[in-house]
Amino acid sequence: MNAPKFATLGCRLNAYETEAMKELSAQAGLSDAVIVNTCAVTAEAVRKARQEIRRMRRENPNARLIVTGCAAQVDPDSFARMDEVDAVIGNTEKMQAKTWAGLAGDFGTEPVQVDDIMSVTETAGHLIDGFGTRARAYVQVQNGCDHRCTFCIIPYGRGNSRSVPAGVVVDQIKRLVDRGYHEVVLTGVDLTSWGADLPAQPRLGDLVMRILKLVPDLPRLRISSIDSIEVDENLMTAIATEPRLMPHLHLSLQHGDDLILKRMKRRHLRDDAIRFVQEARAVRPDMTFGADIIAGFPTETEAHFENSVKLVRDCDLTWLHVFPYSRREGTPAARIPNQVNGAVIKDRAARLRAEGARRVERHLAAQIGKTHQVLMENDHMGRTEQFTEVRFAAPRPEGQIVRATITGKSGGQLLA
Repeated sequence: MNAPKFATLGCRLNAYETEAMKELSAQAGLSDAVIVNTCAVTAEAVRKARQEIRRMRRENPNARLIVTGCAAQVDPDSFARMDEVDAVIGNTEKMQAKTWAGLAGDFGTEPVQVDDIMSVTETAGHLIDGFGTRARAYVQVQNGCDHRCTFCIIPYGRGNSRSVPAGVVVDQIKRLVDRGYHEVVLTGVDLTSWGADLPAQPRLGDLVMRILKLVPDLPRLRISSIDSIEVDENLMTAIATEPRLMPHLHLSLQHGDDLILKRMKRRHLRDDAIRFVQEARAVRPDMTFGADIIAGFPTETEAHFENSVKLVRDCDLTWLHVFPYSRREGTPAARIPNQVNGAVIKDRAARLRAEGARRVERHLAAQIGKTHQVLMENDHMGRTEQFTEVRFAAPRPEGQIVRATITGKSGGQLLA
């Protein structure tokens, strides 16, 4: 009897949930199975999911093959029709012990187990301790999204926004600190919507302040991607006053032109993004920012695109995640008549990435001679407070925070 094999595509949350599925499937006694955890963010992601399913079947001809994740949630029947697939389970079902108990028992029943994700009102009850490196752990505090950006299929894979209660989050972080973790990252699909579905409707800033107060031994708290227009007063207070909250934020900006932002159904304009970045830097001068930006959204002209490039400069962004627009069936954007030519999209994405590379080099050069507290991910590499990689000539203890003076830069890394 062989332990299940897992293949994970897509986001950090999917990777987190794969770790949970490993525990659940082991507890159920599932064996001789392959589980593919899919992504649905773009049409290309779905194509890669099918490609991965076929590859896993070739490599494991006698195993039972189970497909889950966002692509399976959005379109379960198409995956169930694949000859390689034995079972399809939804995003809610994959986090439930009873699902895995059933798969380990009578596999012949209900080959498709995918319920209406929009009816789910709670986050999954299964929490895992310690996903990540030995230095850094990721804690899921939120799932789903209440917003309907015109390019995005994810709400149909993840459902509406659900929050993990603050007490549960704090207890988990305490356990992680007790196990020796020096940094915790809060993750979710739409992190700044945390709390809207909880009693008294707390905000993300309330959760951050509560964690820092109730877990005084946690050296570093980090926030993953946020929507800057939803940043609350307490989160700004934490940015200004809490050195244990790391000075690095990744922003869901998506574009730099107001007309395209409106067509995307985003809730902010370019000036809102610039204002937030300026306010955050005014209270935390060492703050660095990353951002998601889409190139080639339908109707995007060269002038619209140049506004995205200009936004990168106006916000002094450092870490760019550039996404070439990918037409996704089932989204309003896919029905917009003026789709941008694929070659143009590719060119614009390349230009944005080149601008991003220049911003990274500028950031690295500015760090030379400075001293940082570096969290070691292995014996020769760690990350600064701003999430910049640092390469050490001599080994340092993995998982520890070490003080280092930056002596140079090479290959996208700082040297110490």
